[in-house]
Amino acid sequence: MGVAGSVVPGPRWHRARRIARMAAIGTGATAAAFVATGGVLLGQARQARRTIPMAEAPPPRCDGVYGAKCPGPPLTMVVLGDSSAASYGVHRRRETLGALLATGLSRRLHRPVRVHRFAVVGSLSAGLRPQVESALECDPDVAVILIGGNDVTNRTPPGLAVRYLVEAVRALRAAGCEVVVGTCPDLGAIQPIQPPLRWLARRWSRQLAAAQTVAVVEAGGWTVSLGDMLGPRFVAEPTRMFAWDRFHPSAEGYAVAAAALLPTVISALGAGAERRPVPGRGEGVRSLPEAAQEAARHAGTEVSGTQVRGRDRGPAGRWAHLRRRAFFGVGAVPQPGPATDSPTLEGSA
Repeated sequence: MGVAGSVVPGPRWHRARRIARMAAIGTGATAAAFVATGGVLLGQARQARRTIPMAEAPPPRCDGVYGAKCPGPPLTMVVLGDSSAASYGVHRRRETLGALLATGLSRRLHRPVRVHRFAVVGSLSAGLRPQVESALECDPDVAVILIGGNDVTNRTPPGLAVRYLVEAVRALRAAGCEVVVGTCPDLGAIQPIQPPLRWLARRWSRQLAAAQTVAVVEAGGWTVSLGDMLGPRFVAEPTRMFAWDRFHPSAEGYAVAAAALLPTVISALGAGAERRPVPGRGEGVRSLPEAAQEAARHAGTEVSGTQVRGRDRGPAGRWAHLRRRAFFGVGAVPQPGPATDSPTLEGSA
């Protein structure tokens, strides 16, 4: 997700009006009238800027070795992306997404895990290239990327945002690194953003998430839709699930995201125990475009490439496998213990 300064589209409101009119088709005359009025969007944009504070202190670092007492050489995980990857909104190392994932990996695989975080608060997809270049110097085994929220709020054309993401995934895969991407979150779930701007944010977010899924799987990566995973709980328990800025997740929010991402990270690393032999409800093989659209609608859905009768592609394109990873609950990620509270630190962590 992005910082407050990029909550709304840019000053070219004639473009916003055109997009708004298109988005309003089928939502009823009243909604269309509201969305078509640029003044409404402008007023909501200003209100959102006043409601969501600007980013202040940087999030805590999570770099270091987790589970150092486990046998064997450590796995190396890099965390790339924007403020959600950097875990903006929490104050302790053990609450960060990187620390939660590393602790979970270490305990599940019984190996130490070395973490390097290169995610930058406020980053767009265009900012992934320098992050990837730094990450490749660490010879990573797996990369976790969360990106897209700032592309939506800055109205980056989806095709351009996806191109930058694909370049990052391909560079990492070419180096032998597995890649798991948490696709664009549903910004329509953010409470300070009110309708009709919220409706547009939801539409833009889901469009980008679906496009990211298709491109990442084609490039050899895995995706997990974050979508509105936190939305219902944000509404029910805003003081617990929101950080202080009412925009980024709290420690519990990041734990929910880590719980959805962890099984896919384990699967990407080749730990077959995470694969269920019998598909659950809503799971199974689809064409990649169909899988991407479904994943964008259902938070926590994992999408990965697969084969049908020895072939990667069918009449509708690349084959993909859907697995539902959502709503494991915070308990699915091992609670922070000594491995997370006091990792072996490296560099400037």
